[in-house]
Amino acid sequence: MIRLLLFAEFQEQAGTDQVEIDQAGLTVAELKSWLKQEYRFTSLDQTMIAINETYANETDVLKDGDVIALIPPVSGG
Repeated sequence: MIRLLLFAEFQEQAGTDQVEIDQAGLTVAELKSWLKQEYRFTSLDQTMIAINETYANETDVLKDGDVIALIPPVSGG
C-alpha cells in the first residue's frame, strides 16, 4: 500500500488528510491521471509530488510502502 498525504484543497475535496491506495507500479504521471478520475482533483497539473520527502519527476515509479505528498501551489505576499 501507498500512503497519500493530502494538503489544502486536496484535503478539503477528499474530506481527509491522507488515504491508503494500492497503486504501486504507476508513474507519477499515471498517478495524477488516476487521481483526476478517482477523486476529481482538478489542479494536479500545477501540483508538486514528493515521494518519501523528495520531489519526484513525472516518470518516477511508485513502490509499495512509499509515502506520497501532493503539494499544491502556494501564493503569498
